[in-house]
Amino acid sequence: MIVLLLLLHVKFSKMKTLLQNIRPEIQDGIFLKNPESSALGKRIVKEGVLLIDEIGFEAFTFKKLGERIQTNESSVYRYFENKHKFLLYISSWYWSWMECRLVFETANLVNVKERLMKAILLITEDTADDISSDYIDESVLKRIIISDFTKTFLTKEVDDENREGFFKIYKRVIYRIAEIIKEVNPAYSFPESLASNIVEGAMHQHFLKQHFKTITSCNESVSPADFYINMVNNLLIKSI
Repeated sequence: MIVLLLLLHVKFSKMKTLLQNIRPEIQDGIFLKNPESSALGKRIVKEGVLLIDEIGFEAFTFKKLGERIQTNESSVYRYFENKHKFLLYISSWYWSWMECRLVFETANLVNVKERLMKAILLITEDTADDISSDYIDESVLKRIIISDFTKTFLTKEVDDENREGFFKIYKRVIYRIAEIIKEVNPAYSFPESLASNIVEGAMHQHFLKQHFKTITSCNESVSPADFYINMVNNLLIKSI
């Protein structure tokens, strides 16, 4: 038992160190000046996330953010062209962090079915703040992803922004899950569709659970993770 606890401690320590050393991969063009490059930039991101969570993305402005952190509105514009780009930035940050977790937490799982179940849990579960990141509360960011991520691509500019690579990390998370699905059941014809349904659908089920409770089976005792694990088991594993 002592040996097992030591091994778990070492594994957790390695993961914490890894996540601390990894910086989010954000596509050029989303920001004007990298917020990671300065204390002010990090404050803009940290407090911007908290402010969106408090008042909503529609009410969020750079003027309000500047007042919150006691700096000029123009200082925020040095980092981001507009609030759409800010939302793209924090969304990319979230998916980069999620991709890192996916890779690290499934790497040592030899059983491919266990690997898929772990990936589904990571994508669909409620998110706690990650102590390894120093200035973003991931539990708060997850709430914004649930309520506002679709606003990053439900725009007229989506094709142009997609060509510029603004969604490549989000898509890469889906590709990774699709590859695991192919390993579990090579005969399954729709791995990318299922993977994107898990990622996008999980956010939608969390939203329904909070706001439209009568049109989802998810509740306090049934989680989106329960739903998607059940669905994948029936679609992929029982048919093998």
